[in-house]
Amino acid sequence: MNSVSPSAVQYVGGVLQDELVETRRQQPLERQGSFGHRQAQNPDPSREATGEPDEVDKLKAKLMSAWNNVKYGWSVKSKTTFNKTSPVTVLGHSYLLNSEDEVERFRLAFVSRLWLTYRREFPQLEGSSWTTDCGWGCMLRSGQMLLAQGLLVHLMPRDWAWPDAQQLADVDFEVFRPRSPTRAGGIPIPSFGSPRAPSTPQKSLTGEQAPKCIQRKRPESVRDRQAEPIHRKLVTWFGDQPLAPFGVHKLVELGKSSGKKAGDWYGPSVVAHILRKAVARTSELSNLAVYVAQDCTVYKEDVVHLCDLSLSQSPPELSSQAWKSVIILVPVRLGGEALNPSYIECVKNILKLECCIGIIGGKPKHSLYFTGFQDEQLLYLDPHYCQPVVDVTQVNFPLESFHCSSPRKMPFSRMDPSCTIGFYAKNKKDFESLCSAVSVALSSSKEKYPIFTFVEGQGQDYGLEGHSSNHSGPGAHILPPGLLSMGTNNRGSTDEFVFL
Repeated sequence: MNSVSPSAVQYVGGVLQDELVETRRQQPLERQGSFGHRQAQNPDPSREATGEPDEVDKLKAKLMSAWNNVKYGWSVKSKTTFNKTSPVTVLGHSYLLNSEDEVERFRLAFVSRLWLTYRREFPQLEGSSWTTDCGWGCMLRSGQMLLAQGLLVHLMPRDWAWPDAQQLADVDFEVFRPRSPTRAGGIPIPSFGSPRAPSTPQKSLTGEQAPKCIQRKRPESVRDRQAEPIHRKLVTWFGDQPLAPFGVHKLVELGKSSGKKAGDWYGPSVVAHILRKAVARTSELSNLAVYVAQDCTVYKEDVVHLCDLSLSQSPPELSSQAWKSVIILVPVRLGGEALNPSYIECVKNILKLECCIGIIGGKPKHSLYFTGFQDEQLLYLDPHYCQPVVDVTQVNFPLESFHCSSPRKMPFSRMDPSCTIGFYAKNKKDFESLCSAVSVALSSSKEKYPIFTFVEGQGQDYGLEGHSSNHSGPGAHILPPGLLSMGTNNRGSTDEFVFL
């Protein structure tokens, strides 16, 4: 049993200790040359000073990009199986897949999430030769998906579903009855994907013959169709072009202040702060803020000062109801070398909350975006698929590649302990409800240390120089210098799990 406090994720001089460890270990890892480890570019410092890569660097980048495009440009088609008697939880909603109606509800909920993956042939990243993020940008893509889910909840109608989800190919999963001694493999029920044999011609259905579940969804589809321009605009914000506020170009630029550059690997904690900066700097979302927890602690008063607009008025207007919506990101560590099983039930209870917008983390050396679970397996969206860039500046650009039709699952036991959990609150009342609901979920852990905590007051009340949501100066030294070096030496290799 790994009895390691989630508070092991510490801040040192404004940089996460995990990030420092990652940097120190990067050199020996580059020499390993094992499966999934890509050698990073090590440009000449004199070339870095000019900001322009030399011809050798360009050739290396092109060769590596070509290899990664091949490596991640295809996927093995395999169907994920779901138990029809166990509920499937997806971002606070539960689906019991024992009927076509429920299967359709789950399908729409899954396909409607934004899927942001590796892309190739986008405009060159500033100061580098990279025109693709294949092989190194998976955590950035996972972070984009986490933020995109927060924006969907923030901007779209409640329980919005993409009205054009039907135009995607059949969703690759099957629903099974529980296993029995007579039929160990289970019995698939007819699914929405292939209710008849492939050779059977599909008949057009009249309005009276159409399935009842589709008829029941038509009133909602009118509302969803009206919100489609917002959906399309939201996708453009994540486009792979320099002006997109949350595109990979902008995220890489913001990562430079943390010592990161194009071609480097990013951890979930670093990405949380990059997302915070990206939202703070865009003019598109003046009514939304991002708060990043410090040392596995959410300081309520810091969130209030970030969101309560009346406090910035002089004098403050007590009657003012102006309140920014907030995305709360909590970097945590759920064990030492591997996930502590004592935290699994707590993670499940967090994913059951409607205020939860998902978890970015993954399995060792492989970043993923977790959206839910069934039984002892996590449900996720995988960014490790390289697609051609889409020009989102064009009118009516195709949306199909931004939505995934293939749910995937993996056991909780394979989850890397380093991750960042996301939540969303639309107003002050929702924030108070969030604090209460999440605290109850956190109390379900059997471990001595909670995953994280909510604390009254501000970070500075506890010796912190400034709260993480607007502080750009040096951070707090949470651990004494002696313990810092000792913790660094004992840190497991899984801290760099985003290495591919």
